[in-house]
Amino acid sequence: MDTREVNISKLLTPQKLFIPVLLGLAVSGWMLWKGFDKEAFSNVDWTFQTLFWLFIALLMMALRDIAYMYRIRILTENKISWRKSFDVIMLWEFASAVTPSVVGGSGVAIFILNKEKINLGKSTAIVMVTAMLDELFYILSVPLVFLFIGANELFPVNLEKQIFGFTLGSQEIFWVGFSFIVLLTLTITLGIFVAPLRVKKIIYSVFQLKLLKRWRKKAIQTANDIIITSEELKGKPVTYWIKGFVATIFAWTARYFVVNFLILAFNPVSEHLLIFGRQLVMWVIMLISPTPGGAGIAELAFDGFLQDFIPQGLSPAIALLWRLFSYYPYLIIGIIVLPNWLRRVYNK
Repeated sequence: MDTREVNISKLLTPQKLFIPVLLGLAVSGWMLWKGFDKEAFSNVDWTFQTLFWLFIALLMMALRDIAYMYRIRILTENKISWRKSFDVIMLWEFASAVTPSVVGGSGVAIFILNKEKINLGKSTAIVMVTAMLDELFYILSVPLVFLFIGANELFPVNLEKQIFGFTLGSQEIFWVGFSFIVLLTLTITLGIFVAPLRVKKIIYSVFQLKLLKRWRKKAIQTANDIIITSEELKGKPVTYWIKGFVATIFAWTARYFVVNFLILAFNPVSEHLLIFGRQLVMWVIMLISPTPGGAGIAELAFDGFLQDFIPQGLSPAIALLWRLFSYYPYLIIGIIVLPNWLRRVYNK
């Protein structure tokens, strides 16, 4: 049995469910208490246009999930129905929501796919490919944003964090995170398509260093997954990759435009590319968050990076609304879907 299988049994513990909810709500409450302007909120004109853009924001979340469902069907070569792909994606998002951002829900995703009668090797390959496609979208998006916007506009606040004993500001954190993403994606790509055994040996060697001992076990697991993925993906047609990447583009674009439309509901902004670009920066900040689903960090990052586009006094409320649209629903849906899914797969 793969050791990651035990993760699923821990998803419904009270700690896993309540910690991210309480943490996120606590930060949102603090922001509302500190920065919420009652008069500004009372002056919001709740027109049809406001409700329309809020509806479009919700539609973007639905489009994101549909794109993910389509992608999982493509990557499994349609061995999972649309109904089952809904369960897979919702549980995957649920796992991500209740685990720290630096951990993610990939181990649970492998278990879920395996229980949907996708063999363990193929399940591992699919999860690794989804990660690679996600990172590839990000790697291609960042240069375009920097080309059309420039670095000065993308870092409105200077957050500081200790990384390996060094105090880094927002730009330094971003470039360290981006460089890590590029390196990781390059390693996985070379491992899958070019020289899997050589990449595995390199990973083994690098993580023998004492400095990296903390991540050795996970690195060895990743190296083994690369070998499995390389074997599973031999001979896949070009259309397999094109369809998977197109679905990834739709999913991530819809995810980011949720924020654009939420802001548009309260302020007729036109700098949509800049808002999109700042979310790319925010994503790296949230990626290194030690809290489940980035709870707490996400709300603070939203306020810091996007307050320029929001009417004064409304930033905390819109940040909370953003999390209500894009984060908390997966906790609720996951709680509903997981027991039924467990009954279904284990009854079989």
